[in-house]
Amino acid sequence: MGTTETLRKLLDGRYPETRDRVRSWLSEPGNAPADDLELEEHRARVLAWAQELSSQGDTAIGYPVEYGGKGSPARSVTAFETLAMGDLSLLVKCGVQFGLFGGAILHLGTGRHHERYLRDVASLELPGCFAMTETGHGSNVQALGTTASYDAATEEFVVHTPHEAARKDYIGNAARDGRMAVVFAQLIAGGEQRGVHALLVPIRDDDGASLPGVRLEDCGPKLGLNGVDNGRIWFDHVRVPRENLLDRYATVAADGTYFSPIENPTKRFFTMLGTLIQGRVSVSGASISAAKVALTLAVRHALVRRQFGPPGEEEALLMDYRTHQRRLLPALATTYALSFAQQRLVDELDVVFTTDADDRLRRQLETLAAGVKSVATWHASDTIQRCREACGGAGYLRASRFAALKADTDVFTTFEGDNTVLLQLAAKNLLTDYKDAFGELDPLGLAQFVAGQAWGVLTERTPLRKLVDGGDLRSRDTQLDLFRWRHEHLLESAARRLKRGLDSGRDPFSVLVDCQDHVLEAARSWVDLVVLESFPIDPAVDALRSLYALHTIEAARGYYLEHGRLSGGRSKEVVKTVNALCAELRPDVGALVDAFGVPENVLTPSEPVTA
Repeated sequence: MGTTETLRKLLDGRYPETRDRVRSWLSEPGNAPADDLELEEHRARVLAWAQELSSQGDTAIGYPVEYGGKGSPARSVTAFETLAMGDLSLLVKCGVQFGLFGGAILHLGTGRHHERYLRDVASLELPGCFAMTETGHGSNVQALGTTASYDAATEEFVVHTPHEAARKDYIGNAARDGRMAVVFAQLIAGGEQRGVHALLVPIRDDDGASLPGVRLEDCGPKLGLNGVDNGRIWFDHVRVPRENLLDRYATVAADGTYFSPIENPTKRFFTMLGTLIQGRVSVSGASISAAKVALTLAVRHALVRRQFGPPGEEEALLMDYRTHQRRLLPALATTYALSFAQQRLVDELDVVFTTDADDRLRRQLETLAAGVKSVATWHASDTIQRCREACGGAGYLRASRFAALKADTDVFTTFEGDNTVLLQLAAKNLLTDYKDAFGELDPLGLAQFVAGQAWGVLTERTPLRKLVDGGDLRSRDTQLDLFRWRHEHLLESAARRLKRGLDSGRDPFSVLVDCQDHVLEAARSWVDLVVLESFPIDPAVDALRSLYALHTIEAARGYYLEHGRLSGGRSKEVVKTVNALCAELRPDVGALVDAFGVPENVLTPSEPVTA
């Protein structure tokens, strides 16, 4: 096992100075989490923090240099991840303002939008919203109800909420601070509906009053993230200039003529959404950081809290119990694993957004982001709960931070993409080579595409010798072989099952719905494989890699046993090895969490009673 410094270097990756800059800011006394403030006070504190960060130039790292940034999406995501160790309302506030609102202007707009708005977005002179989600539609963005109809007589778009389900809902910055919104709406030009496009729509004046035709409502207190002012927006025939269309992928001429360089409307839609993927990558990293905070709290508690012991002897530390090791150490190993997978994801994001990446690389990034975000956010929710339970009554106190961690991260599993829907997206890309004609993210499009494939050559089978009883379970090669076999078997069997259903004459939608559990499990197995592959080949993390791998195999023992890839004896050996690895890592567990580098002033647990 490596030293804390060695492990920190591996975890911090390519941008340790960026992480340390954020850690330093979080360590300042006035920047500790504001979990105990009332609603309006919390919102005001979060806005003040965001303004402070923007004044230091720390919020525009991903923007082009000419607009006050550093042109580094990877550094931007890295800073965002690290900020998640503190108050998560600040994290989301920054994500909405600089990532979603500013990111939409950057990636969907053109030079005139960048020149006019990006500096003010970066300085928070122009607080904004990302108005995509509606009461009636969240994941199915193509079915949004808000309309933007072009009026050639005035060269304006008329933005309208046609019915109650089309109101924009849960929109960050809408309740109090936002002055402008990027509104996603069904574009109507030249007498035809052109699909969902984004427009800039002012919603408040400089005094904070809503503009004519705009109705705003506060969503009120939420389960968590109450420092973020989420709200609802209705538009009543609000007019905006033609130039307010974010027109990187489509333009409307003065006479209403519509043009897009991407002729296929489905491809155009997904190309547009694909440029906004940085938010998904950021949420993935933030979830991992939240898990690091929870594990640091729980492990430190377990290293001082004592319960029970032999008669006449000192009580044992919680961490010396196998049950406690089993509760925390696999989660710790998985957090390391996901940290390395996140580094891979951020590297791929940087390549796509800083080079002339082709469609294959963009599709690869989309698949990886969908998979890692799903697994990382679910892992954070599970780990925070495990850690809360591991701290007993002390973990239930508000001062322990678990209340805020649980409440604030809960929504991560559904925003920036519902996890189940995202795994379906990953599965679609894995089942086949992406085809423009069947690019829809819906069961019908996926099932129709499945119908046309030659499944016999779908995967290259992993050699199966040694998988049943041979190979060292601690060997990276053995672990990778077992992961690859499971993924390939799940993927090919899912494809064959889909094909059989379609060949029987059933409708594609029903076939896909019947197979969704299988398809999603195939996607999850692929993410597991990617995460394992992402571990650096370094003796400092060998035991952590083995614990992650064997704990994952242990959880899937039923599948391996059903299909003859583990014998009964080999399955028992997996369990024994997991126990042995937990015991081996026990002496270093304090160093393992110290390597996360969580600032001390964001860790405020109650002192455990030891006497």
